[in-house]
Amino acid sequence: MNPSDPTLTPRPSPTPARRGIGRTTAIGARTLTAGTATSPTTSPTTNPATATEATATPPRAPAGARPAAPAADTPATAADERPLYQQLADRLAQLMDSGALAAGTRLPSVREAAAEQLVSVSTVLQAYRLLEDQARIEVRPRSGYFVRRTPDRQPARDGAVNADGSPPAPGGARRSGRRTALAEPAPSHPPVDAQDVGISALTEQVMRAAADPAVISFGAACPEPELFDQERLRRALSQATLRHRGSLQLYPPPLGHEGLRQAIARRSLSMGCTLRPQDIVLTSSCTASVALCLQTVTRPGDTVALESPTCFSFLQMLEALHLKALEIPTHPRHGLSVDALALALRTQPVRAVLAVPTLQNPLGASMPLVERQRLAELLAEHQVPLIEDVIFNALAEHEEHRRTVKSFDREGLVMLCGGFSKTLAPGLRVGWLEAGRHTEALRRRQAAMIGGHTGVVEAAMADLLEQPGMQAQLRRLRNTHAPRIAEGRTLIAELFPAGTRVTDPAGGIMLWVELPPRFDTLALFHAALAEGICIAPGAMFSASTRYRHCLRLSVSAPWTPARRAALARLGELIAAQQDN
Repeated sequence: MNPSDPTLTPRPSPTPARRGIGRTTAIGARTLTAGTATSPTTSPTTNPATATEATATPPRAPAGARPAAPAADTPATAADERPLYQQLADRLAQLMDSGALAAGTRLPSVREAAAEQLVSVSTVLQAYRLLEDQARIEVRPRSGYFVRRTPDRQPARDGAVNADGSPPAPGGARRSGRRTALAEPAPSHPPVDAQDVGISALTEQVMRAAADPAVISFGAACPEPELFDQERLRRALSQATLRHRGSLQLYPPPLGHEGLRQAIARRSLSMGCTLRPQDIVLTSSCTASVALCLQTVTRPGDTVALESPTCFSFLQMLEALHLKALEIPTHPRHGLSVDALALALRTQPVRAVLAVPTLQNPLGASMPLVERQRLAELLAEHQVPLIEDVIFNALAEHEEHRRTVKSFDREGLVMLCGGFSKTLAPGLRVGWLEAGRHTEALRRRQAAMIGGHTGVVEAAMADLLEQPGMQAQLRRLRNTHAPRIAEGRTLIAELFPAGTRVTDPAGGIMLWVELPPRFDTLALFHAALAEGICIAPGAMFSASTRYRHCLRLSVSAPWTPARRAALARLGELIAAQQDN
């Protein structure tokens, strides 16, 4: 392995188990031996204070039972400071990787595993949920937990790399754990000066094409309708209309539906925040929340710092509000460069920062926790507000990526913006924000320019958030997206030219593809659209021309034969550019 290769993450050496985990026991008719755990599932940069588990004394074995013996090669007293659920999840994952726990194998029930491992039921439940989030296992109603089947890996093509950075053997399959080993795009190097924005015409053309039912679309980062329980949504809206039918003849309360604000405040705990319902502002979407925040803290001609590449809707807002975009270098895995932002804050008249720290659009990058904390401290030092978009947070595979920069904010400078279009109900247009020290100014602007709320829709959303299956729904979404991302990467490796680089996001529904610099994805967009295929060309995601050789592909839809054929045709159109 080449330690200088930034696309590779070496796995730590196996660590011994501790307490009830340090022994040999039977799991699913296989032998599970302590001391063979793989690397922790949390990021090396995780704040230990946010990734700990209560260390309650494990339950005693039944009377008369013989105590389990430690593994021969691992002392039972060896210290492993990781939470017990991570140790258990890692060992199970290793058995899956080795084939000892094959796809389709039923795992012990939560209570059976707790008794075998001498740990609490909650520890086993956390371990199983972690494996669910990683798409390693699945729960089947009234049947239990089973090892999940993963898509087969395909043979490599020219331009692929092995995990150590070397070319693959002829005819060999490229693997890196469960993921196809493709080189990731290089960190971005945007212009050093703020730019005027002018991308709306292209964006409108792409979005119109993406919405055309006759087109096979990879263009819009929208979840597939089949991922949502349509009957559940219809029932919630019908019940809200029936219960609140009197409200249709009245103006809604100024702050919006109280139950929805309370539900959002409770859900903020999963993002590391403690929000008060009275501080939450309801809007028509996450995009509307971001726009309202920008209008509150900037004036025409101001400079806004944001990631590069960035979400095209952000650029549309800057263009409409006559704001300048200062693009900040961004890593395809770790997100916004805090060091580069620090330099920009010292040298440029930045009035606000706009960022998506979790599953950034279009890269799918997620900032490590330590960088989120550094970002909050940097903003406090310069007294510059951050508009933090958390629309994708619930789709992150790793729990630490769901914690917000807002959770580190001590001065009310972070304006948190969220919505439900990616996770719950795209058609129920509801968003929210918490604006910190800018809350009152923002409320006045909203009242003056936007007006009231849609009470029945907000009541339906409150009902959906409070239903007991919400967390299970989020796990299902994550578990559905993960193999589609993996298969998309495999297909791109087969079908696109040598030198293609692709992101490997830990969650979400999109891939950022970087072709060699000689290719033009704007020309590719027009050629593909003529054949009924829509992509999002890289020019949409920057105020500069830096990404004309890049494209974003949405992979939320299942890989049907028609979508596979469309991606293959894209590969042919790219190859035709090379021939010309």
